[in-house]
Amino acid sequence: MNAVFRGALIALLVAGCTSKGPSGVRSSSAPMAADWRKVATAADRQRLRDWRTAFTTALRQARLSHAAQVANQGALLEPDAAIADPDGIPPGAYRCRVIKLGAKSAGMSDYTAYPAFNCDIADEGEVSSFTKTSGSQRPVGLVFNDDGGRQIFLGTLMLGDETQAIDYGRDADRDMAGAVEKIGPRRWRMILPWPRFESMMDVIELVPAG
Repeated sequence: MNAVFRGALIALLVAGCTSKGPSGVRSSSAPMAADWRKVATAADRQRLRDWRTAFTTALRQARLSHAAQVANQGALLEPDAAIADPDGIPPGAYRCRVIKLGAKSAGMSDYTAYPAFNCDIADEGEVSSFTKTSGSQRPVGLVFNDDGGRQIFLGTLMLGDETQAIDYGRDADRDMAGAVEKIGPRRWRMILPWPRFESMMDVIELVPAG
């Protein structure tokens, strides 16, 4: 994994870590915590509990003005399209694209689809890491295994020309929480309910680059 993100990702692993350096950040030699519930903030646990409400509410709004575009996305934008995936998303380079559903405020679009970008999934031991490697908004974080054949993403948002991610849990406006789900052969999505900016639901499609 890119060293730029290493400190921020280690800071996510607050549960099960026993040693701290002078800055208060847990040492990277501390054991990794595999239970996302011990890492997630209370606000993010609530967002994850309400994922389906966010998805269906955002879809209802998007279909009012962009019904054809929503229909063309097929399983990607179907709330119950997830396939049980005990192995989880494998490490590698991916082509990812973001679709934003449901306007958070008046004057914003209920449906916005962005071109594909590059992202990476890396094996970090008991967890994986996710990084968006280009663009003005770049999620970075960890992917934890979860019950029910899906995975949980917890991370933060890097903006503009920032070169270092802030610690998860330090700024609620930057914290991100979602689920990684398989929706077809070599096809996954990351759903991000109630993001802080612009939309009610963000959906990121992940397809292997190779």
